[in-house]
Amino acid sequence: MSAAGDLLPQLIDSFGRVHNNLRISVTDRCNIRCFYCMPADNVEFMPKAELLTFEEIARVVRIAASLGVDRVRLTGGEPLVRRELPSLVRMLSEIPGIQDIGLTTNGIFLSELAQPLYEAGLRRMNISLDALDPEIFRKVTRRDGYDKVIEGIQAARVAGFEPIKLNAVSVRGLTEDQIVPFGRLARESNTVVRFIEFMPLDADSQWQRDKVLFAHEIIARLEAEFGALLPTEPDHPNAPAQDYRFADGIGRIGLIASVSRPFCGSCNRFRVTADGKLRNCLFSHEETDIRGLLRGSSSDQEIAQQMLNCVAAKKEGHEINTAKFVQPDRPMYSIGG
Repeated sequence: MSAAGDLLPQLIDSFGRVHNNLRISVTDRCNIRCFYCMPADNVEFMPKAELLTFEEIARVVRIAASLGVDRVRLTGGEPLVRRELPSLVRMLSEIPGIQDIGLTTNGIFLSELAQPLYEAGLRRMNISLDALDPEIFRKVTRRDGYDKVIEGIQAARVAGFEPIKLNAVSVRGLTEDQIVPFGRLARESNTVVRFIEFMPLDADSQWQRDKVLFAHEIIARLEAEFGALLPTEPDHPNAPAQDYRFADGIGRIGLIASVSRPFCGSCNRFRVTADGKLRNCLFSHEETDIRGLLRGSSSDQEIAQQMLNCVAAKKEGHEINTAKFVQPDRPMYSIGG
């Protein structure tokens, strides 16, 4: 994309944040119905013809890699409902410059796919599990499947994924009594539990601030049971989670405090939705269509310019804690988690 010796343009916004982390949704379909993400019933999914093909996704990643992106995460919906996903992982792992490929999954299909994904080149995986109680799991997901998730976690361990990371959305009035069991799990196995504050991205627009179980409350419950939690250095400087270790050295947990402690100032991520829209923030109201460019006669340079423009227009933060905040029209499952 540039002559030999030329400096490549960077994906940098007006606040100086350099973006090297691309999140790609491969589908808006899902096999559960978590209330904080999508409706319980009568969901209208995108026609399959509107979803980017694996070849189109690979082209997007090649272009992004030429602009400095070296980290990619595949999301959904539920990415494992997309057939032949290991083939996409293999394609992306072969792109020069891509150093890290991650996946976020609900784990229900993981018992069958953990090994093929590992063999294809995937090494990092986050599994969404909001409760260790099957009844609370069903209240959150509005579907069965708890046992399948537990099987999937074990399959991921057997395949070689270490450490296993669990993402648990924390909701007041629903998951408080799951905090200590998750802490115990983190201490008894090589599992990193990351508690996530409930965010305003639900399809029914029922989010209220008083339903958010805040990070400091989660820490207080854990410390009351297990003793002091000590902050640790993150795996990466732009990581959204603040990690902690228990004072006795046994176990780690993380807090993603998107509401009470926004991390917008260090954000290095932008997104591509399953239908080929660029978004510079999870909470953005603007998006750029690149599917038409991919399926037309546009050059890589033209698509790269759209990426540069999209990131350059990024706002300073999501404004959840201000009167100016307006929830995006797209819920989580349609944007990509």
